[in-house]
Amino acid sequence: MALLKVKFNQKKRVKLAQGLWLMNWFSVFAGILVFSMGLFLKIELRKRSEVMDNSESHFVPNSLILMGILSCAFNGFAGKICYDSLDPAKFAKWKPLLKPYLALCCVFNILIFFVALMCFLMRGSLDSTLAQGLKNGMKFYRDTDTPGRCFMKKTIDMLQIEFKCCGNNGYKDWFEIQWISNRYLDFSSKEVKDRIKSNVDGRYLVDGVPFSCCNPSSPRPCIQYQVTNNSAHYSYDYQTEELNLWRRGCREALLNYYSSMMSSMGAVILLVWLFEMSVMVGLRLLHTSLESIANPEDPECESEGWILENSLKDTFKSALENLKKLGKFNQVEAGAEGADGEEGGKTPAITTVS
Repeated sequence: MALLKVKFNQKKRVKLAQGLWLMNWFSVFAGILVFSMGLFLKIELRKRSEVMDNSESHFVPNSLILMGILSCAFNGFAGKICYDSLDPAKFAKWKPLLKPYLALCCVFNILIFFVALMCFLMRGSLDSTLAQGLKNGMKFYRDTDTPGRCFMKKTIDMLQIEFKCCGNNGYKDWFEIQWISNRYLDFSSKEVKDRIKSNVDGRYLVDGVPFSCCNPSSPRPCIQYQVTNNSAHYSYDYQTEELNLWRRGCREALLNYYSSMMSSMGAVILLVWLFEMSVMVGLRLLHTSLESIANPEDPECESEGWILENSLKDTFKSALENLKKLGKFNQVEAGAEGADGEEGGKTPAITTVS
């Protein structure tokens, strides 16, 4: 028994073709939307590429861009088929292409669903990418005179100001690296010498943070240096008082920003996928209803359309049998080739008569 069998007359077939033509053009605009979302996400990721460890994060935007282009191409082609289906003479040239085209549509819809899932599941890989990228970026913060790294200070400062964050996981991350350039240190000063000598790596470490970590909304002037020294500031206890620094780490801030963006995009792509699935089902019904017309010379006669010619169970069994036959065919070919090789390897015995 066919799956989702529907009876059609001439009027219903025309309405289905017209509706599908309109839906395909809506799908073209949906493809443009998916392409635009991918392009926007790619630009947003490139803005902070200096604080990302690898390029794996660009897999999702590249996939969205590709899916958007393919959606426009597939649905534009389907729109032409639906338009020509109103004329039996024009539709005849598309009949041989419809089955391969529907198979490609099925693969395309699987890919769209996979990309939508990737939008929701990318948080883990993005987390590790940001963690390592921000760590490296903070190490290069002081290299304002080094070619290729002189921009990192501005990048980190603008990032912390824009996203209201400080450090990788928090402001204390700045205590573990030397973020002040050597050119601004007085090496004749006893304090500088003592601080450098106290560190195994010879780094100048301080319990201070860059100015971009300061919260401008705080009523108190920014405590940027000697953050953990209570005696250095009047009426101050760094363990109990709410610091006038951003408490959130930049990794968390960026992760939340990109995750919310990709979750929204994933929801939109799932809606596009559902719309594409409905278009594919409608195109399959149109295709089978036109093929099952008993008398092609009488276009007004009734016909039947279906999604699968047999039930889902029978179709699955048939597909398994075809795969088994294909496997046996390959084994027979391989066995035949081996037999030919053995026969070719045998040398005929030559006898000499004296």
